[in-house]
Amino acid sequence: MSRIRLGLLPVVLALVAGCGGAPWNDPYPAADAASNTLYSSFSERPKHLDPVQSYAENEFAFIANIYQPPLQYHYLKRPFELVPFGAEAVPAPVYLDASGKPLPQGAPAERVAYSEYTIRIRRGVLYQPHPALAVDDGGRPRYHALTAADLRGVDTLADFPHAGTRELEAADYVHQIKRLAHPRLHSPILQLMGGYVVGLRDLAERLAKDSAGLPAGAMIDLDGYELSGVRIVDRHTYVVRVRGKYPQFVYWLAMPFFAPVPPEADRFYGQPGMAEKNITLDWYPVGTGPYMLTVNNPNRQMVLERNPHYRGEVYPSEGEPGDAERGLLRDAGKPLPFIDRVVFSLEKEQIPYWNKFLQGYYDASGIGSDTFDQAVQFSGQGDVTLTEDMERRGIRLQTSLATTVFYLGFNMLDPVVGDAGGERARKLRLAVSIAVDQEELISIFRNGRGLPSHGPIPPGIFGYREPDADGINPHVYEWRDGAARRKDIEQAKKLLAEAGYPGGRDAKTGQPLLLHLDTTSSGADSRARLDWYVRQFAKLGVQLVIRATDFNRLQDKLRRGTAQLYFLGWNADYPDPENFLFLLHGPQARAKTQGENASNYRNAEYDRLFERMKHMANGPERQAIIDRMVELLRHDAPWVWSFFPKDYTLHHGWLHNRKPNQIANNGLKYQRLDSAERAARRREWNPPVVWPLALIGALLLLTALPAVVAYRRRERRTAGAGGA
Repeated sequence: MSRIRLGLLPVVLALVAGCGGAPWNDPYPAADAASNTLYSSFSERPKHLDPVQSYAENEFAFIANIYQPPLQYHYLKRPFELVPFGAEAVPAPVYLDASGKPLPQGAPAERVAYSEYTIRIRRGVLYQPHPALAVDDGGRPRYHALTAADLRGVDTLADFPHAGTRELEAADYVHQIKRLAHPRLHSPILQLMGGYVVGLRDLAERLAKDSAGLPAGAMIDLDGYELSGVRIVDRHTYVVRVRGKYPQFVYWLAMPFFAPVPPEADRFYGQPGMAEKNITLDWYPVGTGPYMLTVNNPNRQMVLERNPHYRGEVYPSEGEPGDAERGLLRDAGKPLPFIDRVVFSLEKEQIPYWNKFLQGYYDASGIGSDTFDQAVQFSGQGDVTLTEDMERRGIRLQTSLATTVFYLGFNMLDPVVGDAGGERARKLRLAVSIAVDQEELISIFRNGRGLPSHGPIPPGIFGYREPDADGINPHVYEWRDGAARRKDIEQAKKLLAEAGYPGGRDAKTGQPLLLHLDTTSSGADSRARLDWYVRQFAKLGVQLVIRATDFNRLQDKLRRGTAQLYFLGWNADYPDPENFLFLLHGPQARAKTQGENASNYRNAEYDRLFERMKHMANGPERQAIIDRMVELLRHDAPWVWSFFPKDYTLHHGWLHNRKPNQIANNGLKYQRLDSAERAARRREWNPPVVWPLALIGALLLLTALPAVVAYRRRERRTAGAGGA
């Protein structure tokens, strides 16, 4: 009988364990249940973590929290406002004429030969602990002369037993600007910055020439090269000279491209054998920001941990109206960061991610199309609200308009849809612009999360016009019944006929008009959307041929100017209309200069206005110029103006101080967790499912019962026989 009891003991213990303690389905270690750790995810490995190369949103999610550029954006204020970060203050330019003499602040752009920015950095800022900065008792670097024997057994950065730090210096910022010209790093902004930062293009040419004579893998010591437009004044001050009047330069000072990198990092990572082990700055960043990357396993997990040397920054004490009422100023004046650790787990599929969010294992989430109806609903007045289930869980919804534009582009070098077709091609482009129903696209594929665009500048950026009676795109829309209404398809067909394609056929040859769309889209959702586009063109009788390709091939076609139609989008680098209007600036045509003008659009008047507009301060005169530029674009239709996306995000009630910021990416340090509340909700939402164990226990009892009865009968017979 004792053996039967022992056999049931594990079932009993399991049932007892299910009455309390951590949830059984917790994907994280039990020791972390009450820790000050934020849980997030990523769906694709960041390609670059070196700030001179990184230019993607999923990369900035990490490095913007590791590195410390001179400036950053105020977390709460809107419109977006630059504030100091690594610098003591936002630098104001000093304008100089061609002889180097100062000019007044109001000097016209044509008189300004140079603008100088003097940047004074904060004192006492320390780097995160890192082997590149480790020194021995004599003050000599420990790991700057490693041999193959030294690297034996070293596979990750954590295998180096010593780490060090030092104070941030102006020279570190200057070193990073030089790195923009490094021939092996291929910075995506070298071409642009080479036209502004004095001497940068010359430095790039010298480095390219000198590196050609070096052995493969040999380090290029940037300390041996001067950059004429950048000089160090003292240990905590440096000056950058840019050509002309370029007021947008201060925005670049808030991007990781201009964050400090210590020369020791290049010396450490540049040693033979390090790249083969994937021990590089592109894999293991070293910065002075609030967090440092301690785990980089892009096939599973990436972890940011608090930089123990980070200090001196506090939570903002002011914001915009309504922030105090929303509780966003309760932590005013408290030191940052609040969260000790951020764990990013790889999640390639939306549904598993969503389920873990509902279970409390992710602290915030976006909303996919598949889960939209489960999360939000629309009131009778059209307002967006959470569903009852989300409200019951204490989940909170935040909505914001992204500083992003999506568009369907025409290649203006193409003989059918481009400039060579003249007025005929322009009418064809306008007909397509009317036929592709953006309102329907937003409704079907984005659950209403977007605004149809009437030009390239999104809401929140100076120059944007509301689509009212005076602000609509009159070539695609009409103002009827107090609203912007897309022109009907008959007007599009009339334009197509005027272009020489009545009913979608060439009037001269009778051949059907075929247009080709190159796209990287794949998957079920993408196929449905592409089928929808085919139907939109079919309304005109035009056949749209989808040519699936990968990202690299699409980029190659755009560089060579051989694509006919393509999809692209643009996220704002900085909150200025120049950052959107330059996407159609003729001198930045992709096929000719490898610039960002992927449509290769050219309009002499537009280009002249762009050169005037980009130097101007915001005001009525600049707005008038922008209005004229946008009208030229609407008339010429190099893009099918698509939509500005709306972002919907959810977060649990235990996560505080979240506010969407479409420009900045360093918001982790402001957020605060109530980990005790999170642990309680996880236990509440994830009760152990014990009935299968109870059922197993009952089956075991039923199975054992005949054996018990037989055993007792045998015992009684044995006892009776013994008594006889």
